[in-house]
Amino acid sequence: MKRIKPLAQILAEGSDEKRGLKRSLGPWALAAMGIGAIIGTGIFVLTGVAAATRAGPALTISFVIAGIVSALAALCYAEVSSKIPISGSAYTYAYATLGELVAWIIGWDLILEYALGAATVSIGWAGYFGNFLTTAFGITLPARWSHSPFDVAANGAPLHGIINAPAAIIILLITMLLVRGTRESGLVNGIIVGVKLAIVAFFLIIGVQHIDPANYHLAAGPMTGMGGYFPFGWTGVFGGAAFIFFAYIGFDAVSTTAEEAKNPSRDLPFGILMSLAICTVLYIAVVAVLTGMVPFNDLNVASPVAYAVIKVGLPWAGLIISLGAIAGLTTVLLVMMFGQSRIIFAMSRDGLIPKWFTAIHPTFRTPIFSTIFFGILIAAAAALTPIDIVGSLTNMGTLIAFVLVSIAVPLLRTRHPELKGGFTVPLGNYFLPILSALASLGLIYSLKFQGSLWHGIPIAWIGFVIWMAIGLTIYLSYGRTHSTVALQVAEGGLAARQPPVN
Repeated sequence: MKRIKPLAQILAEGSDEKRGLKRSLGPWALAAMGIGAIIGTGIFVLTGVAAATRAGPALTISFVIAGIVSALAALCYAEVSSKIPISGSAYTYAYATLGELVAWIIGWDLILEYALGAATVSIGWAGYFGNFLTTAFGITLPARWSHSPFDVAANGAPLHGIINAPAAIIILLITMLLVRGTRESGLVNGIIVGVKLAIVAFFLIIGVQHIDPANYHLAAGPMTGMGGYFPFGWTGVFGGAAFIFFAYIGFDAVSTTAEEAKNPSRDLPFGILMSLAICTVLYIAVVAVLTGMVPFNDLNVASPVAYAVIKVGLPWAGLIISLGAIAGLTTVLLVMMFGQSRIIFAMSRDGLIPKWFTAIHPTFRTPIFSTIFFGILIAAAAALTPIDIVGSLTNMGTLIAFVLVSIAVPLLRTRHPELKGGFTVPLGNYFLPILSALASLGLIYSLKFQGSLWHGIPIAWIGFVIWMAIGLTIYLSYGRTHSTVALQVAEGGLAARQPPVN
């Protein structure tokens, strides 16, 4: 029998003022949180690799495609989060509509998304930080303390790293900030987001003056494919969309703040949709300027935006942009780790993982144990592991979450027609949710065009299957028998399948 958690119980947990989380976030704070998570790795790290190896100047179209997929999912997130304003994001929505097993799968999937996403971004942050120290002060961090044991140079030579100390340290500092409190974290995030947006605007203003239209139509060659605006064809465009989808991860993290939003039914849809709209416009503009400034085949570097302005003779601007990148990646880390702790909090409250993770600090009213525990694990992963595959795994986890949230929309409408939120996906019960699910599945398929393959199978697919196998083992051995819904069923206080609440 499918266990569906009663919606009345879910909503009651969110309104528990003594054991619940503190409501302190308004609409623009939520939008800033989304922008903080979205703008970062996508603009400052992935654009160069994607342009050089996947799509060329047509990467602008890749961003449009990824933005459309994200927008469809954002509409679904906005409706469901306004109706079920509880911590846990897609995990909670699945529990109310698709049942406990699917909820566990999506919760475990989100842990993968946020943990690997944070680890990936922290390593990128460490790289920009090291570049800044070298450019500004002539200080070069020793390779053994700034690289993992598995990192290699561009030519394949080992770097003999021991630990990526800067990546671990920034994770631990973010953990301390999150323990201190949501309002304080939101304030810091808001300040940094403002700085980051100013840096992006700075690049656009300078970069548009150095565009060479010839860069949009390079001649064919070994490094430029077929040449022209579509050097790698539409396969490259869709492969680029799957690769840079990481750039859009973040708006879904807004939904994890549901129990801390002042007016969730109104503010969550605003925060989700506004953050995505602002970032999509900025992404397309940055890529158009970037590939116009420098031939796309020269952009396969770790810091493409800074590289482009240095390439056109503006090293001082490159230093400023590096500072912006550090700020941008910091806010991505803040939101990803914030979302991770709230997913764990929700799963622990449901008994699917030990109750220790629901411990809330008596003064700060934040989930202290889950924040510290996973902060340490993420810091260890960032310090000791390479990042060549984790970006694709993060994309895979996010897209699976998008599929399940899309499916949850028509199910929630059918089973709970009495629920009224602050936003409704237009065009009927099924059209856009089904289109959203299919679009996400299409990008999952497009992961095969990324190049990270094992015998023709995307490594992201293989890694995801292994992660899910581990998660199902934990669920069957612990979560299934300890869940609060299971205990209520055993006591006869809850039917295994819940009818709609009247």
